[in-house]
Amino acid sequence: MTDPDAGGDGEPDTDADAGPEFEPAAVEENVYELPQEGDMRVPARVYASDALLDEMQSTGDLTLEQVRNVATLPGIRRFALVLPDGHQGYGFPIGGVAAVGREDGVVSPGGIGFDINCGVRLLRTGLDREALRGREDELAESLSRRVPAGLGKGGYVDTDRDDVLGILDDGLAWMRREGYATDHDLAHCEEGGRLDGDPGAVPPKAVDRGLNQVGSLGSGNHFLEVQRVADVYDDATADAFGLREEQVCVLVHTGSRGLGHQTCTEYVRRFERAYPEAVDALPDRQLVYAPLGDDLAERYLDAMRAAANFAWANRQGVTQAVRDAFTHDLGHGDVELVYDVCHNVAKVEEHGGERVLVHRKGATRAFPPGHPEVPEAYRDVGQPVVIPGSMGTHSYVLAGGERSMELTFGSTAHGAGRRLSRTQAKKDYPVGELRESLRERGVTVAARSEATLAEEAPGAYKDVDEVVRVSDALGIGTTVARLEPLVTVKG
Repeated sequence: MTDPDAGGDGEPDTDADAGPEFEPAAVEENVYELPQEGDMRVPARVYASDALLDEMQSTGDLTLEQVRNVATLPGIRRFALVLPDGHQGYGFPIGGVAAVGREDGVVSPGGIGFDINCGVRLLRTGLDREALRGREDELAESLSRRVPAGLGKGGYVDTDRDDVLGILDDGLAWMRREGYATDHDLAHCEEGGRLDGDPGAVPPKAVDRGLNQVGSLGSGNHFLEVQRVADVYDDATADAFGLREEQVCVLVHTGSRGLGHQTCTEYVRRFERAYPEAVDALPDRQLVYAPLGDDLAERYLDAMRAAANFAWANRQGVTQAVRDAFTHDLGHGDVELVYDVCHNVAKVEEHGGERVLVHRKGATRAFPPGHPEVPEAYRDVGQPVVIPGSMGTHSYVLAGGERSMELTFGSTAHGAGRRLSRTQAKKDYPVGELRESLRERGVTVAARSEATLAEEAPGAYKDVDEVVRVSDALGIGTTVARLEPLVTVKG
């Protein structure tokens, strides 16, 4: 498991031992299936190209074993899924999706992740690339100074315990009341930046860890990146998103920090104590679950939703710090939210005519055009999907695809997906050489930890171009624009 503030979605920090080999059968192009057998209640589906599947089958990667294990969960519907960026995680694979029935299903914290509502938000500015030329170092210093990053390190918003409880209850609505968000921000955020949770379900120690953390990046794979729109592939959708070529954008990737990690950790322990027989019967105890309807399951879901509210407020705090940097240091204050979408959460949704609880762990919601839960501004083109690449490579903006509801419970990938463990990346990528390589690519980096920089080297990740190509080919996410990094800020 990653460090509480490290920013991983729950992946192990070291290379795993080689697991058993599984050979998925090709169903159609970019679709593979592991048949239902043994204790599996449904088949497992893997959405990947041959190259991405080979990486999932590489020595030491347990992705396919883990998705088979997920298929054993009570109440699971249709398939246990792995998306194109899938890799080994804690219990569930990262890039995993599982939907369960509300009457016979379960909730598994491993299917959500320790960093509850880790997610990304894309900001657009009124600047073109040329306006920043020669000012990259200045901007990197300004953002690094204004946005706390690294383990601990405080937050943009000064909060006491009552403030944190208010944020856990109201999410972005609290930020709006306190002057840290606009009506536009709420209207362009998944769920309006608030789920109906219960602050009282969040463990007291977790609340304590949220003090003065609102508006902070943390460490690990979390980052803030200034980018330019390098290519537009769908003019109409890009126009609806307010994007154009050469425009300067900002991508924010962070979550619920130590508050979310502590919440998940404590509930995993409670589940293990409350359901020892179920734990003993599991193929992997990291899949520990509670039956929906049980008091403990509902208490966890209340806490998870409250922690999700904290994460949305956290990304909003970072947004305000970015606005300060552009306004006061660059003299350009036109910074608007395109969309904020989470990729570590469980929510009740309608699929196949049934209300089910959808676990998304390292997976992005990707609802298609016309879906009632897509913000009104984007309903004609589909929900914005933001897929970050690795540091120094491209990121992408997609729109929810027409086949997402049919194939993936309205989901697509959440990023490039790790190829190497953090431990191996530090061995393979000396920091000095990495900094020089990024500078040659035109990327200015401000990082508070040299070790974190090495862990997040571009070579530690899969090919994001291939991940996006597969999503587009499957029709679960339509490619809209490609973003090129200019300035990256990390903990």
